[in-house]
Amino acid sequence: MTDVTMWLEATAGLTAAGGVSYAKVRAPRAYWALVGLPATLTRFGFSYRSTMDVCGLTVQPSGLRAFMTRNLARREVQPVPPKIRRVRGTSTGLRVSLRLPAGLEPADVAAASERLRHAWGVHSVTVVETKPGFVELRMTGYDVLRRVRMPRKAVPHDMIVPVALREDGTAFERDYRKAPMALTLGANLSGKSMFQRNLIKGLAQLPVALVGVDCKRGVEQSRYAPRLSALVTTPDDAASLFGILVAEMEDRFDLLSKHGVADIWELPEELRPVPVVVLVDEVAELFLISSRKDEERRERIVTALIRLAQMARAVGIYLEICGQRFGSDLGKGATMLRAQLTGRVVHRVNDKQTAEMGLADVAPDAVPAASLIQMDRPGTAVAADTSGGWSKIRTPAVTQEEVVTVCRAFAHLVPDLPFLDPFRPYVPVQASAEGPSLVKPRPVTE
Repeated sequence: MTDVTMWLEATAGLTAAGGVSYAKVRAPRAYWALVGLPATLTRFGFSYRSTMDVCGLTVQPSGLRAFMTRNLARREVQPVPPKIRRVRGTSTGLRVSLRLPAGLEPADVAAASERLRHAWGVHSVTVVETKPGFVELRMTGYDVLRRVRMPRKAVPHDMIVPVALREDGTAFERDYRKAPMALTLGANLSGKSMFQRNLIKGLAQLPVALVGVDCKRGVEQSRYAPRLSALVTTPDDAASLFGILVAEMEDRFDLLSKHGVADIWELPEELRPVPVVVLVDEVAELFLISSRKDEERRERIVTALIRLAQMARAVGIYLEICGQRFGSDLGKGATMLRAQLTGRVVHRVNDKQTAEMGLADVAPDAVPAASLIQMDRPGTAVAADTSGGWSKIRTPAVTQEEVVTVCRAFAHLVPDLPFLDPFRPYVPVQASAEGPSLVKPRPVTE
C-alpha cells in the first residue's frame, strides 16, 4: 500500500510539473497569474532596496533625516531609494508607481531598466513618467508580442484607433488628434500591410471618410471599397484627387475663419465637417517618374501632399503614408514632406539607412531596435513620435476577409461628400443569399 501511495504521489508531482511547463509555453497568462506573479512579487519585495542601491538609483538622505536616523532611531544612515507608492499586478506583468527622491530623474531609472529586468527576473521593464516626480515601472512577465492579444478595452473611439500591442502589454493607439500625420515604413513581408489592415478595420467603425490611394492598380485597397469614400489607382487620378483635397482644405479654412475658431473640433457638432483620412499605400509610386512629361504631374502631387501635411490637421484632413523607403532619393520634396509626418512606425527593413529615414530625426535611440527586428516576427515594428519616446509593437494577425466584412458592415457610415463623388469606387450589389425562386413550378402530369 505504501508503494502505491508513493507511486501516486510521484505521478501527481510529475503531472503537476508537466502541467506548469505546458502552461508556461501554451498559456502564459495563466502561468503568470498562478506562478510568475507571486514569485515576482516576493522577489521584488525582498530585494527592492538592495537592487536600487546596486543600480545607482539611491541618493543620500537630507541632513534632517540623517540626524533623526543617527540620533533618535540609533540606526546607520543609508541611501534613500525611490519610495513605492503602489504595486499592482496585471494579466501580463506588474505595475509599480515610484516617487523619485530629489536628485533622481526618470532618465536615470530608464537607463537602469535592463539591470532591473535581470534583477527581478521579468521579460521587460518599461519606465513611464506619469507626472513630475513620479514614474511607473511597467514589467511584463513574458513575451507578450509572441502571441498578440489586444486588451478588451481597446476599441476605436474619438479618432483613436488601437492597431497594435506594445511590449509593455498596453495597446498602441493611432490618435489622429495628437499625431495627425504619420509615416509607416517596412520591407516586403514585414507586416506593413497587416498594420494598414488593422488601421482600416478600426477606422471603418468611426464616422470618418476614408480615401484610398493605391497606385498598384488597387490590389490592396479595392476590396475595402464598400467603406471607402474615394479610391484612386493611378498617379494621374491621384494628382486630381490631391488637388480637390487642397481645394476642400481651403474651403474648410474659410469656414473656420467665419466662425472665429482655429480647429474643426471647436465648431458645433452640426457645423463640423466630416474628418477625412487619406491612406497612401505606396508613396514611392507618387514620386517616381518614367519620363520627363511626368514631371509636372509629380510636382503637383508633391506640392499638394506637402500643403496637406503642413496645414490640413486643423480642418480634419489626415495623412497615413506607407512605403518601403522614404528619403531624399525619391526626389525633390520627399524630405520636406517627411518632416511634417509626426507619427513614425518602422517595421523590418532591408538596410539601416531606411530605419534612419523613419526614426533618426525623432528618436535616434530607436534605430538599432528597428534594425534588429527578426524575419520570423512579421508585424513587429518600432513606433515613435516627435516627443522622442518610442516603443516596440506588434500588430495582431487579421485577414483581408475580416476587414472586408467590417467594411461591409459599416458601409452605412460612408459620409455624403460631393467633392469626392468623382472618385467613389464601384461597389457591386451583393446577391441575397435567400430569396424567392424565379422558376415557376410546373405540375407533374401523368
